[in-house]
Amino acid sequence: MPAPSTYDYAIVRVVPHVDRGEFVNAGVIVSCTSAQFLEARIELDEPRLLALAPDLDLTSIRRALAAVPAICAGGAAAGPFARLGARQRFDWLVAPRSASIQTSPVHSGRCTDPHGALEHLMARMVRTPKARNGG
Repeated sequence: MPAPSTYDYAIVRVVPHVDRGEFVNAGVIVSCTSAQFLEARIELDEPRLLALAPDLDLTSIRRALAAVPAICAGGAAAGPFARLGARQRFDWLVAPRSASIQTSPVHSGRCTDPHGALEHLMARMVRTPKARNGG
């Protein structure tokens, strides 16, 4: 069994009205430098978000959220961010900002499987109990 590695993660949040401070968790970004791993997964619960902001421009939100995994993956889809190293891309993604797409503070953990850690965090922090139970 591989030795545990440390990883950092942040929750991706949609904040429809920054002044109100309400948000819906929409995804997770995980960075594990020792495993050369940087990945984000997004699963937006649109009905939940629209309950907070029925007038929200979902097209713009979907486009902004889609950029997060693309930047993590690097390559042509990351645009100018492709020139940055994985840790630099993570640091840019989790930098505090006042916008409709934000991240939580960065937290750390230990794992032997970064993919498994990402899935665990999605289940715990993003998916509602109904979604976790297949309903």
